[in-house]
Amino acid sequence: MNVQRRPPTGRRPTAATRWRPATANRGLPTAATRWLPAVVAAVTLALPPLLSGSHLAIYILLGLAAMVTIGLTMLMGYAGQVSLGQAAFYAIGGYTAGLLAVQGLPPLVGLLAAPLTAAAFALVVGVPLLRLRGHHLAFATLATQLILLSLLSQADWAGGAIGLQGIPRLSVGGAEFADDISYAYLVWIAVAVTLLVARNVVASRPGRGLRALATSETAAAASGIPVGRYRLTVFALSAAFAGLAGGIYAFYLGYIAPGSFPVLLSIEYVVMAVVGGLGTLWGALVGATAIILLVQVLTTLGTQPGMPSYAPSVLSYAVYALLLVLVVLFLPHGIVPAVRDRLAPTGGVGGAGAESSAVRGGAQTGSTPGSCRGSGESAGGAVQRE
Repeated sequence: MNVQRRPPTGRRPTAATRWRPATANRGLPTAATRWLPAVVAAVTLALPPLLSGSHLAIYILLGLAAMVTIGLTMLMGYAGQVSLGQAAFYAIGGYTAGLLAVQGLPPLVGLLAAPLTAAAFALVVGVPLLRLRGHHLAFATLATQLILLSLLSQADWAGGAIGLQGIPRLSVGGAEFADDISYAYLVWIAVAVTLLVARNVVASRPGRGLRALATSETAAAASGIPVGRYRLTVFALSAAFAGLAGGIYAFYLGYIAPGSFPVLLSIEYVVMAVVGGLGTLWGALVGATAIILLVQVLTTLGTQPGMPSYAPSVLSYAVYALLLVLVVLFLPHGIVPAVRDRLAPTGGVGGAGAESSAVRGGAQTGSTPGSCRGSGESAGGAVQRE
């Protein structure tokens, strides 16, 4: 009589331990999933020559917003930390690049220093801030941005409230980025690099530790994951992405001021990440696209004849609130996970959707953030599986 025995693994497999970083695309047509990034890249590269004037400027700002949102998606969707002050790192990158260029240093040096300075600032403020949790951390990051903007508005060396003027165009080896088309290609190449770095981090062993950390910090620490170090690292990495975007922004406009980085901008980034889908990197691109286009529609509507001067900001806050409520009610995981689940309702998929399935694994097994039951096995599986 043949009796097949299960190999003695020493522990009962759970949903978390059965999960593997998806290298095969299950649930979606393989050809479609394989060619999707190539199609997106081709369309992205083909658009700049076809756009002109304000449309090309919107396209550039969309890429910059996507870079910041990718970092915020990692911070919120994978590390489980909420930041309402991401525009502060955007501002630090812009002022770093602008100040160095105005002082006569090569613009490329300023651009390279922008993400490094933003990451260094995040490391310094992150040590005390990341001791906080939940809404306390969110309010602390918001306060950090308010303090930074107040200091910049009073700093004569940074142009004060008037702002920093005379920032030269970006140039590399004597070749100057003289028109918007060149900046459009620069921005979207930077988006591709940012997305690649984030994807590699998420697929690595520390990335699996981040997913366990988002499920339960207690269980993750019990499994041997360095919780504090991982949280600080992803906080600095998200700040570096925002700093790089801020540096490009400064060279593109040639002028920055504290008013260029309002609190509403940080709220926009959070809305982009939530609408696109926390826990999926492609959701950052989808969310940024949706919100940037919506902002342009609201701006056009708010500047119509007869509308009061405060109409654009009031419309923005009202529509953001309404959009968040609708997304939470009808698309609780965001646009990208909802589309993925429609196309593959019976299983996870690789590529863009694999990360989201992993992040939501804790919820699917019945664990909640802060609870040890259920999430303990999830954390253990995340660090023991390769």
